[in-house]
Order: sequence, then structure tokens, then C-alpha cells
Amino acid sequence: MNKSPRRIVTGHDAAGKSVVAIDTVLAPKVSNPERGVDFYEIWNTTGSPAPVGNEADPTDRPLTIPPPKHGSIIRYVDFLPESAATKTMDAEAARAAFATVGTAHASTWKPGQHPMMHRTETVDYGIVVEGEITLILDDTETRLTAGDIVVQRGTDHAWANRSDKPARMAFILLDGAFSPELRKLLEKG
Repeated sequence: MNKSPRRIVTGHDAAGKSVVAIDTVLAPKVSNPERGVDFYEIWNTTGSPAPVGNEADPTDRPLTIPPPKHGSIIRYVDFLPESAATKTMDAEAARAAFATVGTAHASTWKPGQHPMMHRTETVDYGIVVEGEITLILDDTETRLTAGDIVVQRGTDHAWANRSDKPARMAFILLDGAFSPELRKLLEKG
């Protein structure tokens, strides 16, 4: 992407007046050039209801894909065009790629599927901001372009940029819980 995201966070001064507490251009929290992704952490919460006040910047922590228990995350992810190396990753390389974002256990690598398939116990709102990207599920692929929104509900999935230009997505992730019925299905399969 040509532009790093600018983050403006509001707060209150000592008199209770609304102010800009943080105004900064973000650098990637994690840059994984061999996988072709950059993660920009915008904000996260650690509970619900979310604390509202002048708390310290909650993004000053190691990156993980899912949010904290009862929490949320908003981030940008930039996807470079997919490389041949990504398409041929084995299970160990896929887990190592997820480990760079603190979530090796999210990998659901299976032979014959996209190597970056993964699952988290979350509800994710994925918004294509720029470019195009393909959502890959177990037996379905859907091409998305700027303005498209995916509501991803704990499914095995991967993202592939099959174009020749970078793509940017905004993700809002909410901590979730699999229903008892779904948990039984997932444990069988």
C-alpha cells in the first residue's frame, strides 16, 4: 500500500474537555514479507463493556490474531500479491507463519487446501478497503473488491491476493464462543 494508516484517538483533559489524545501514523506491528502481509494494530479492548477513559495505548502488546477474552480488535492488514512460495507451504511452514502473529494454534492446514487456512473462535468483520482479495473456505471461493464486507463466524478460512496489486482490509474482531452444537461438529471433523 502507498500509505501507512493514520490513527487518531480521542480522550479527555484534566477538565473533562474532549481532546485528541493520540495522533500518529502507524508502522506495521508485524511485517511478514515472506508471507506478503503487514498488520497495523489500530486499537483493542480487553473486556465488555469496554473501558472508556484515558487508558494507555492497548496496542503496546504482542500481536495475536484473536482479541482478548470478551475483547475486540480493529486492525488493517495489507496483502501483497500471493507468491508461489505461499501456495506451496507445508503444515510446519504454515504454523510458523501464524506463530509470527502469536497464533500458531489457529492454523488448520490440510493437504489440498490453501496452506494459510485458519480458524479462531471469533466473529470477524472484514472490510475490503482497497484492491481485491479472495476469501477461501473449505469448498468455496469468493472474490471481493473495495467496499465488500465479510462477516466471518469462526469458519476455516484463508485470504489470497490473486491480483497484481496490493490489497488492504480492515478487520474488526470480536471474541466469540462456539455454540455447543458447532463445537461437537468441529471436534468430530
